[in-house]
Amino acid sequence: MTGLDWLVLGGTIAFIVVWGLWKSRGMATSDEYLRGGRELRWPTIGLGVMATQASAVTFLSVPGQAYEDGMRFVQFYFGLPIAMVIISAVFVPIYYRLNVITAYEYLESRFDLKTRLLGAFLFLIQRGLAAGITIYAPAIILSTILGWPLEPTVIAMGALVILYTVTGGSRAVSQTQKQQMVVMMGGMVVAAAVILWRLPEHVSFSKAVDVAGAFGRMNVVSFDFDMQDRYNFWSGITGGLFLSLSYFGTDQSQVGRYLTGRSISESRLGLLFNGVLKIPMQFFILFVGILVFVFYQFSTPPLLFNDALRTRVQGTAQAAEYAELEAKWEQVQSSKRAEVERYLSAVGSGDVAAGEASRALLQGAQQQAGEVRKEAKAMVARALPGAETKDSDYIFIAFVKRWLPSGLFGLLIAVILSAAMSSIASELTALGTTTTVDFYRRVFRPGASDRQVLVASKLFTVFWGLVAVAFATFASLLDNLIQAINILGSIFYGTVLGIFLVAFFVKHVRGHAVFAAAVISQATVIALFFLSDVGYLWFNVIGCALVVVLGLVMQGVLPRGETPAPAPAPAPATGA
Repeated sequence: MTGLDWLVLGGTIAFIVVWGLWKSRGMATSDEYLRGGRELRWPTIGLGVMATQASAVTFLSVPGQAYEDGMRFVQFYFGLPIAMVIISAVFVPIYYRLNVITAYEYLESRFDLKTRLLGAFLFLIQRGLAAGITIYAPAIILSTILGWPLEPTVIAMGALVILYTVTGGSRAVSQTQKQQMVVMMGGMVVAAAVILWRLPEHVSFSKAVDVAGAFGRMNVVSFDFDMQDRYNFWSGITGGLFLSLSYFGTDQSQVGRYLTGRSISESRLGLLFNGVLKIPMQFFILFVGILVFVFYQFSTPPLLFNDALRTRVQGTAQAAEYAELEAKWEQVQSSKRAEVERYLSAVGSGDVAAGEASRALLQGAQQQAGEVRKEAKAMVARALPGAETKDSDYIFIAFVKRWLPSGLFGLLIAVILSAAMSSIASELTALGTTTTVDFYRRVFRPGASDRQVLVASKLFTVFWGLVAVAFATFASLLDNLIQAINILGSIFYGTVLGIFLVAFFVKHVRGHAVFAAAVISQATVIALFFLSDVGYLWFNVIGCALVVVLGLVMQGVLPRGETPAPAPAPAPATGA
C-alpha cells in the first residue's frame, strides 16, 4: 500500500469511528446503551439493517462466489422482500406493543420462561459462531496486505472491534452504519468502473456480459426443482423466505436495529427499504465478481490467489514442480484468451454456428484450467501438509491489491473494513444485549440496578467478542465464508422461526408442547446436516415446519391444563 492508500483508509475509518462515538456521547442508562434511546428515522434504520447483513464476508466472499459459480447465488435472496412485508405487518407491532428489548422476551409472555431461554440460547450459539467468521474475513485482508501471520491478525482485529463496540453501544453502531453503507457501495461502484476501464478497448460492457454468459456465469435464475441444489428459484423463494423471516424477525442482531426506531412506522419503512434494495445490491456485488472473471479472460489470473500460500510453496522442495504448473497454467490461459477472441469475433459477425462451437471450446478450456488448479492445490497439500488450499475468498482482494490504482486500493480496503466493523459491532451488541436481558437480568439477577445492568452488558459484550475471536481461528477450515455463515444460520433459524410462528398464529399450543417440538426439530436438522445431502436452505423450511407440526401433535399428547405464563413487566423507557 502507498502512503495515499493509508491516508484514504485511515481517514475513512477514523471519521466513521469518531462520528459514531461523538453521536453516542452522554449515555447514562442501560436503555440508551442497549437500544439507543429509540430515536432513529427510517433511512438510518434501513441502512443499518442492510449494513448489519452486509459484513466483510459479503464484499470478500460474494465476488469470489460469483467468480467460481456465477450469478445463481442471488436466488438466495428471492424470499427476502416477502419476509420484510410479513415482519412489518406481524412482528414489529407485537415487539413495540410489549416494549421489548430482545425478541425473546415475547416468547415468555406467550409461552414460558424455558421457551424464552431456549430461543435466546439458540440465537447465542448461532450468532456467536457467525461473529467469528465475520472477524476472520477482514483479518484475511490485513494479513494479505501487511504480510502478518493470520492468527495474530485475527486477535488484533477482534480486540479493536470489541473496544469500539463496548465503548459506543447500540447508539454508536446505529449512527455509524449509515456512513459505512455509503462507503461500502461507493467503493464497489468504483471497483466495477476500474474493472471495465482495464478491459481491452474492443471489449465493451455488452461483450463482457457475452463472455461471462459463454462461460455459464450469467446463470441468474434456475427453475429446476432439486432438493440437493443449493441455489435455484424454489429454494430461494421458500428456504430463502424462511431464512429471512428468521434472521430479520427473530435474530437480535437485526431486531435490535429496527427496535431503535422512534415509531412503528419508522421501523416498518426501514425494513421495507431493505426489502426493495437488497436484491439489487447483492446482484451488483455478484456482478463485480463476474467482471473480475471476465477481466481474467484477457489477463492471466494467479494460479493460487492466496499470495502468502504461494510464497510458502515456492520455498519448499516442490518449488520446481510448482513452477512447471505455473508454466502449464500460462499455456492454458493463453489458449483460452485466443478462443475468447474467436468467440467475440463470431458473435460480432453474427455467425451463430461458429459462436456455439466456440462457446463449447471455451467451456472445455475452462474445465482444463480447473484441472490445473486442482493439480496445484494437490501439490500444495503435499508440500505443506495441513495448509488450507481453498482460496475463493482471496480472489477479489488479490485483484484489488494488484490492479487498483493508488488511493482507490485504500478505499476498497476501507469498504471491507467498514463492513466488518458494522456487522461485527451489531453482532456483539446483540449477543451482549441478549445475554444481559434474557439471562442475567431475568434469571440470575432479577433485582439488578441500572448501573449493574449497564456494566454487565459491557462485560458480556467482551465475553462474546472473545468467543468470536476463538472461533475465528478455525474459520480457515471453511470452504466459502458467505456460504458458511448461511449454512450456520440455516441450521438454527428454522427452529427459532417455528417457535415464533406458533406463538403468533397457533394460539392453543402452549409452552411445554412448543418447547418439546423445538428440541426435537433442532436435533433433526442437525442430524440432516451431517447425514444427508439436502441443500442447506431447505433446513429453514424443515426446521420451521417440524416445530409447527410437532407442536400441534405435542399439545394433543401432553397433559392438558397448562396455562400461558404471565407476561413479564415491559422494559422501562429509561432503564431498569
